[in-house]
Formats: sequence, structure tokens, C-alpha cells
Amino acid sequence: MSGAIARIGIVGLGKMGLPIARHLLAKGYRVTGFDVSSEALDAASKLGAKPAASPKAVAAASDLVLILVGFEDEVEETIFAETGLLAGAAPGLVIAVASTVAPTAMADFAARLGDGDIALIDAPLCRGEGAARDGTLLVMVGGAEPVFQRCRPAFAAFAEEIFHLGALGAGQVGKMVNNLILWTCISGNAEGFALAERLGVASDRLREALVKSSASNWALVTQAQRQPMPWAEKDMGIVLAEADAARLSLPLCGVVKEVVKGVKLGLGQATPAPRKRRVATPQPAGAK
Repeated sequence: MSGAIARIGIVGLGKMGLPIARHLLAKGYRVTGFDVSSEALDAASKLGAKPAASPKAVAAASDLVLILVGFEDEVEETIFAETGLLAGAAPGLVIAVASTVAPTAMADFAARLGDGDIALIDAPLCRGEGAARDGTLLVMVGGAEPVFQRCRPAFAAFAEEIFHLGALGAGQVGKMVNNLILWTCISGNAEGFALAERLGVASDRLREALVKSSASNWALVTQAQRQPMPWAEKDMGIVLAEADAARLSLPLCGVVKEVVKGVKLGLGQATPAPRKRRVATPQPAGAK
């Protein structure tokens, strides 16, 4: 699989996808986008992206497609629905799952794609919405080395750190571990400050000391808890499901999954209704 990537599609033009489109356009890439929201499509169009009527149309106009939807079932639909990417894909297309999904889901998607001319990689994003706006994201990639190298210049348009962690699914493993540690830190920070306040020490004053101390962590420095945390339970659910499948005991993670709910409630953030994972059903290679 060769050839420079010049045309990039984005499915999901929300808080991450829209600024990524802006950075890609600024670097001279031709961007085609799709979103279920007409407002998001209008916003991307105003930046200079070409709006598409479906993921199928995005695939037909792209060398690389970034999937930036919220949930695993939405990723599956984006790829395999009648108007999905696979239906419009030409040989040589690269599909990059930038959404956070389970590593086992990547294996399911790969099995359904088969060994045809469509390449699949996982490229989940770290550092959040602010980094997306600033073009300073971190990308963890899993997939074949030649495909990664082909995509790397495009990723560099919106990310300052890009890591190839191994075979397909490795990027999602990296993101899963990143999120495990992130939510653990946020939970620990919240309980620590609750204790300090109860014992008469102001959190703001204490934080100034802690960020320069051995307790410092990214969530503490950036005050990540002040941002919406809609994906916390989803992320920890992925961790626990993968650990269970691997027959690995992670008792702290089970506690964190519950603690982070309380942290969100204390901040007035709603907990989204749980979504059931749709397990992929193997299909013949090249099925449309």
C-alpha cells in the first residue's frame, strides 16, 4: 500500500473532529466530513471542508478516514452499515479508528474486513478537547508499520506526539491504560481534596504545593476534573471487560469505576445511560 495521503475524511465533527478538520485544512489536506448533526456539517463547511451525505460518500472521497464518534456501536455502524465506509471504499483506503473502543473490538472489525485492500488501524487520541483545539494531541497507533508511516504526516497536522505501539489494537490498549490511570488520578485527587477541606486546608492553596510535589499528576496540573467527563464509566467498563477476558484481577479499577461516578455527581455532571456493546458478526471478506 503506497502513495501519499492527500484526501482525508472525518466521520464525527464534534469537539474533537471539528478542530482536527481545521488543522488538516490549514496543512493543505482536502477534507471531507460527515456528522449526523447538520450544525456540525455547516461548521465544517465554513472551515473549508466538503460536507458528505454519509460515511459511504466520505470513503469515496478519501485516502484516509478518521472515525471520531463516541461509542463502539457507532464505530461499527460507520464502517459496516449499508451507507458505511466499506460500501464506498476504493482499494487502498485506510480507516483509522480514533474513537476509544475495546482492543477486542478492533479484532472484530479486522475479522469482518478480511484481508482485502482496505487497511484498518487504531489511532485513539489523548489530552482532550483543549489539545484538539491547539493541535497538540497525542496519538497512540496500532497497526501495520507501513500503514502507520503512510498516515503519520496527516496525524502530525493535529498532534505533537505520535506513538506506534504495535499491531492492530495496540493503540487501544495504550489508550485504555492511559484512561485507567487518568480516572484513578482524578478519583484520588478528589478524595484527597475532600479530606483536606474537612481538616481545614483550602484546596486551592494545597494544590499549589501538590503540583510541585511527588503527588503531582496530569489531572492535578490541568485541573481535568473541571472539564466534562462523559466517558469515565465507558472507559473503565472497557478496562474491566478486557481484564476479565484476560483473566486478570484489577481490584483498584473496580473501585475507581464507582468512585468516579461520585466525583461526577459532586461536580454536577450527569452519568450517561449505559450502552450495550454490539459484538461483530464475522462476514465474508469484502462484504459490502
